[in-house]
Amino acid sequence: MTRQKVAFYTLGCKLNFSETSTIARDFENEGFDRVDFSDPADIYVINTCSVTDNADKRFKSIVKQAQKINPKAFVAAVGCYAQLKPQELADVDGVDLVLGATEKFKITDYLNDLSKNDFGEVHSCEIEEADFYVGSYSIGDRTRAFLKVQDGCDYKCTYCTIPLARGISRSDELENVLKNAKEISEKNIKEIVLTGVNIGDYGKGEFGNKKHEHTFYELVKGLDAVEGIERLRISSIEPNLLKNETIDFVSKSRTFVPHFHIPLQSGSNEILKLMRRRYMKELYVDRVNKIKTVMPEACIGVDVIVGFPGETEELFLETYHFLNELNISYLHVFTYSERDNTEAAAMKGVVPKNVRSKRSKMLRGLSVKKRRAFYESQLGSTRTVLFEGENKAGYIQGFTENYVKVKTPWNPELVNTLQDITLTKIDEDGLVRFEFVKDSIAV
Repeated sequence: MTRQKVAFYTLGCKLNFSETSTIARDFENEGFDRVDFSDPADIYVINTCSVTDNADKRFKSIVKQAQKINPKAFVAAVGCYAQLKPQELADVDGVDLVLGATEKFKITDYLNDLSKNDFGEVHSCEIEEADFYVGSYSIGDRTRAFLKVQDGCDYKCTYCTIPLARGISRSDELENVLKNAKEISEKNIKEIVLTGVNIGDYGKGEFGNKKHEHTFYELVKGLDAVEGIERLRISSIEPNLLKNETIDFVSKSRTFVPHFHIPLQSGSNEILKLMRRRYMKELYVDRVNKIKTVMPEACIGVDVIVGFPGETEELFLETYHFLNELNISYLHVFTYSERDNTEAAAMKGVVPKNVRSKRSKMLRGLSVKKRRAFYESQLGSTRTVLFEGENKAGYIQGFTENYVKVKTPWNPELVNTLQDITLTKIDEDGLVRFEFVKDSIAV
């Protein structure tokens, strides 16, 4: 009997990638063969995102792509957009099954019949029912693994639909996180990235309790002691939850790298209040200064939203100048888009879309400047790079521990190896060239 084939497409964040990988392993355990999304498959699973309008729009084109490859294939949608707007996805031509937040990890239970449906079948829940935790991690897709430690969010930011899509804050049991990290380390994966919706809130909802059983600091300490892990990287963490004890520990850690990604969203306290963020910009400055004091070489990335309702030209320039003067390394710029069922969607002071676009362009330009300045500050230093597995136009790329992206002519023997290098110059594409430290190449 021919084994059936399954293919996956992931939209959105690192957390989605970790969950897709876990769902894929479930399929393999059920006797499916996993193939690339560009190959013919019997079932295509699309893990959706709803953070931006763009992710919503891309869904239709991905469904079309799958149908073009195999018009008879069964198409299933899971993830955040599937929870928020299940019927909207079910109405897309070619979609057979839509699973919400609690059902996505039981997808193989819904696949007794893979014949095409006349209408998309929806199985979604009230988000209050998403109160249990499902651990996930990604392996085999990339050089690094994404390890999910937490899910959901109890924050009530006025622009965000994630609590509606993923439910309350809940955490994996510490013992299970450490077990998963050990499993990953045994598969010759050199780097693990911790991921979740609000990972600084780790420990809340562990064992199903609403209180914190452990802290994020205890999680970091526990992971640092797991043997066989070369690198650990913290993904996005809220500034109010990034404590001094964690920063100090990372600065002396055996495995945690000097790289932080900390959402700011606005450099204006007035806008931060409208967003209902849990800090003011002064706390953000304090977090950046603390990191740079104990880890001068640290890379700091920043999330920022432009065009939020009420953001006047004056308030935008306050954000621009705030970021310009801050000792950070790069920006992730998001243009505000209205989301259904959020408070911000009904706020006054709507910023015209052309103005949002202009402000976004300004901040993206600032990000290029910031990244180049950070790269220049690293020239002449000796770092360790983890090389990726893709041949990009005759070059192999990789990241140093402090997130400097480097390139060198393609050499397959370097893939998934850690090498000591000296950073030498910035190329025309903004990536850094280097020299191998003598006698360091061990492939």
